Amino acid sequence: MEPTHKDGKVRLRIVAAAVSVTVLATALIIVAPRYRTRPVWLVGAVIQRDADTRKQSPISDVDVTLSDDGNFAMTKSDLSGYFKLPVRPGTRRGQLITLQFRHPMYQPLDEQTVVGDKVYVIHMVPLHAAAEALPSRPDIKVVDLLVRYSIGAAAEVNVGSDVKTFQVANTGNVACEKDAPCSPDGKWKAAVASASMDAGQGNVFENARVFCIAGPCPFTTIESDDFSRGGQHIAVSVRDWSDTTTFMLQAEVFREQVSDIVRESYPVIFGETFNFSLPAAAEGQSLEAELDGMTITFPLGPSAELSWASCDIIFGKNHSKNYRCALKRGYRFR
Repeated sequence: MEPTHKDGKVRLRIVAAAVSVTVLATALIIVAPRYRTRPVWLVGAVIQRDADTRKQSPISDVDVTLSDDGNFAMTKSDLSGYFKLPVRPGTRRGQLITLQFRHPMYQPLDEQTVVGDKVYVIHMVPLHAAAEALPSRPDIKVVDLLVRYSIGAAAEVNVGSDVKTFQVANTGNVACEKDAPCSPDGKWKAAVASASMDAGQGNVFENARVFCIAGPCPFTTIESDDFSRGGQHIAVSVRDWSDTTTFMLQAEVFREQVSDIVRESYPVIFGETFNFSLPAAAEGQSLEAELDGMTITFPLGPSAELSWASCDIIFGKNHSKNYRCALKRGYRFR
């Protein structure tokens, strides 16, 4: 019997399907090794361990090392506590690894964890907390801490400053549901919190800035900016897709009249750390404090070196300067 026209179509379809399967298999053979060799990255933040989440300050310059089971990588945390480490290609998710965290001011920490698609939040314990019980000379008391700086002549007078701290309460590494706020990539459950301030009738806010002062700061973003433009009322909303973070909203209060160019503000103090921020135009900045009954003015140079406190400076997008400082051993706030 001679093959019919219908039989020919069937054969053509079988040949076409076989060719398609062959092409797909070849593509998988070519592409699969690329995915197998694609590195896995561990990302996280190093913060200070404290029961009060407002005191969980980010820790910079922490040596972060991964060295076991054929893996070796090193990095340092940045000023926001953020770190990023590559894992050897082929490492399985769920595999046990050990991360080492070292900083001269904190107790060494070896954290055993598993490779996974999550944010690693690491809490380190300060060394001086354990040393405080040792007999030594009485600590020097630091009181009445004041920030003073100047800005070029303006048509408005600064009548003070206002500051508010607020928290974005959240739990990290929780998958996002469709009806909840999510991380920018849609992966993690997020939370959004807001804060607002009123300068009062006839007053306006200027040089407003928002700064994360505690918690895993790298995993936050400004949700809405109603503060940069200033005005009598300012507000900000922040999205957080890791653990709880603490933010500071600060601004100068101005009244339209002839004014002095000297500005003053008070730092936000949590435990033995203090935070403050300065606008980009600030000049001649200094800290005034009473140390054991004597009022002393300490100029703040480019590196903010003080004999009684260690400070980090983080520059904001609008060139503002954000200071995060911790008292050195032998000093304490009254």
